[in-house]
Amino acid sequence: MNKFVWLFYLCCLSSGVYSQGGKAFIDTGKEKLAKGDIMGAILDFNKVIEADPKKHQAYYLRALAKVQMEDTRGAMQDLNSSISIKDNFAEAYYSRGDIKFTLQDYYGAIEDYSKAISINPDNIEAYFKRGKARQQLAAYEDAINDCTEILNMNPKNVDAYFLRGVLRIEFGQVKEGCLDLSKAGELGDMKAYEVIREKCNSHVKEN
Repeated sequence: MNKFVWLFYLCCLSSGVYSQGGKAFIDTGKEKLAKGDIMGAILDFNKVIEADPKKHQAYYLRALAKVQMEDTRGAMQDLNSSISIKDNFAEAYYSRGDIKFTLQDYYGAIEDYSKAISINPDNIEAYFKRGKARQQLAAYEDAINDCTEILNMNPKNVDAYFLRGVLRIEFGQVKEGCLDLSKAGELGDMKAYEVIREKCNSHVKEN
């Protein structure tokens, strides 16, 4: 066999094994992450990134592991890297929004949740988290609309009824809010009745 053809064959063979190995480390890293072996997962994701620095999924998964280690800065950096490689990666925007929410950067969180929604309009969790962030900024109408969008997709979403009920009460729509809380209670959220006793019954007495 010609020497150059042989060298080319070896390169192709080794790159194929490398690629398969990268997928294996992704899979084992996921398994370790699910089992709580955070450091083991990070080491596996490190190997993937060392082999191929353009693996957006490895950065994303390593960020999730770092979040569990409370390495907020490292997680943010990994999510930024993941997004820079694949700018339509909805999960990375959502996770970065979660970090920003925890850091009380509500405007930044809303921007990331909105980006996740624009990529995947069926992302119910992104609507819910955006509604929570908007609540923190007293943007009640927008937050209420987020909950309504969730209920349009899933009319039995108990969390959306509960949050919309609280938002409506905070916005001054007490009757509508109390009805939402009642629906949340019907669907099994017992803490909704605590809010009803505190916010709704006292409002009736005052009137």
